[in-house]
Amino acid sequence: MTIKDLARESGYSLGTVSRVLNNQPNVSEKARTAILAIAERHGFELNQSAQSLKQQRSNAVLIIVKGTANEMFATMVEQLQSLFSRTTHPLIVDFIDEDDNEVLRAVKLCRERKPLGVMFLGGTNCNFEADFAKITVPAVVVTNDASALPFENLSSVTTNDLQGAACAVDYLIHCGHRSIAVLGGDRKLSDTSAQRYAGCLEAFHRHGLEFDDEIYYHTGRYSYEEGYKGMQAVLRRAPEVSAVFAMADVIAIGAMRALADAHLRVPEDISIIGYDGLKIGGFYIPQLSTIAQSAELLAKRSFSVLMACCEHGAPARHMTVPFAFQNRESVCRRADANNLAKEDD
Repeated sequence: MTIKDLARESGYSLGTVSRVLNNQPNVSEKARTAILAIAERHGFELNQSAQSLKQQRSNAVLIIVKGTANEMFATMVEQLQSLFSRTTHPLIVDFIDEDDNEVLRAVKLCRERKPLGVMFLGGTNCNFEADFAKITVPAVVVTNDASALPFENLSSVTTNDLQGAACAVDYLIHCGHRSIAVLGGDRKLSDTSAQRYAGCLEAFHRHGLEFDDEIYYHTGRYSYEEGYKGMQAVLRRAPEVSAVFAMADVIAIGAMRALADAHLRVPEDISIIGYDGLKIGGFYIPQLSTIAQSAELLAKRSFSVLMACCEHGAPARHMTVPFAFQNRESVCRRADANNLAKEDD
């Protein structure tokens, strides 16, 4: 088969086919996908420059980032870019919406770009269960535990979200708070949100408390704007709230702005704890108390695991990195905390 045959069968011009085979810009993804599929089906032999390009693509690592406004993942991408810059592996970084299917996106890009390995920043296990078998290269999912999934080429590096969330709610209860709101994500679409919610419930039950999620839980996206809107909604439903656990620092900071606009003080009127440990939390007024994940450690461990699998054929690994509770200025102890503790006993 010649390039003319490719052009005739695909319906695209010789120029378009040439640009696709040489990985040049100004070609639609539809055209690129169609032409490469026909070339592969017929065993088309690429010219020397195209073969070189193909080899370059196969040496790349694909990173799927779930959430275009996720500052934790943005920080990790910076760390990963630094780590991979010391290797021969170029990066393909692809940002998708937090509600999109990360596995189907990876399947598509693996077919088109043929990466050496794949890293997922964020994921949902049901998406992996349904479609990950189509991915044959080594992969690692970060911030989600994939140890229960039946894939020999899938590793995971995460913190224990259940324990982290339980730690946050435990501390709020220890400080005398009983009317505690939780601002988080959609538990059906986000395993991270589901795990953190389970941690909240564990802490409430351990202290003999019930949690009414219809009143005290707000489902939203992981963003400043959703934190702001979520806090407003909770104040309308439950003005008696004295504390908030936000499943992300960006949600917490948005909520703090909403409280300020409602003329409520943090922590004097309402205490708040976030999750992630973003640098900005330490410069906010008041400084945000948070369950801190180490973006640097998550990036380093994920990089090491993926490179071991890709370059040395190492088996998949599942690792958990520690979190730390950073108790700063956004939580205060209620005056009646001791009396409430006796009542719980």
